[in-house]
Amino acid sequence: MAWTRTYDEAEPQRVNKWLAQSGVCSRREAEQLIADGLVSIDGEVVEDVGRKIQPGQTLVLADRATAKLDATPTYLIHKPRGVVSAQPDPGQVPAARLLTRANLWGDAPGSAIPRSGDLIPPVGRLDKDSRGLLLLSQDGVVAKAVIGPQSDLEKEYRVAVMGDLTEEKLELLRFGLELDGRELRPAEVEVISDQRLKFVLREGRNRQIRRMCELVELKVVDLFRVRIGPLDLGDMPEGRWRPLTSAERAALIAG
Repeated sequence: MAWTRTYDEAEPQRVNKWLAQSGVCSRREAEQLIADGLVSIDGEVVEDVGRKIQPGQTLVLADRATAKLDATPTYLIHKPRGVVSAQPDPGQVPAARLLTRANLWGDAPGSAIPRSGDLIPPVGRLDKDSRGLLLLSQDGVVAKAVIGPQSDLEKEYRVAVMGDLTEEKLELLRFGLELDGRELRPAEVEVISDQRLKFVLREGRNRQIRRMCELVELKVVDLFRVRIGPLDLGDMPEGRWRPLTSAERAALIAG
């Protein structure tokens, strides 16, 4: 389906800049789409890469444009404990090694199977001792949406802890802690059962939840990521994977 959106800003803006700000693609990708004749405004094909879109005008990306943008796949994987997200040390297993046909969850075209040996980078890591939803991708737009400095996507976790769990500690976990000399953004933290917490974060510092818990004298014994923005792990079994659909990519980068 062609991507369509009406420009509702007060001032005109270059098409490539607006597409980049909307999370559709990078400016360079937008310029290439224009050069390929795949962008139109109010039914007229855009030929000038410097063209500005006016308030109230409607921009359409041709089906072939969205297909090109989706050509760099993103993989959703249920990472088991003990598997590393990215570059492994000797003897370790990287998550990308699980992207085999045997581990594919559901139906996907053969082209969605990555080449053997590819080390596809993670988009937001999970440490070796954590498990759950992990994204692997070389799609820069997806990476910017998930882990870019302006990202506001929620990341949801189920966390089992050991230690005295008090209301005072919960309040500190929600807001009031610092890591590496910087104040953490507010977090949603709820008790869901005995010694089990639900965390919802809008940032992703290194080993953030484990370090937050250490600051309030709690020890994390299990950390399970269940959601990134609109993407939910659902009932996918551990160790299995699937490619993101075009609709899921669009929802992810739309925030």
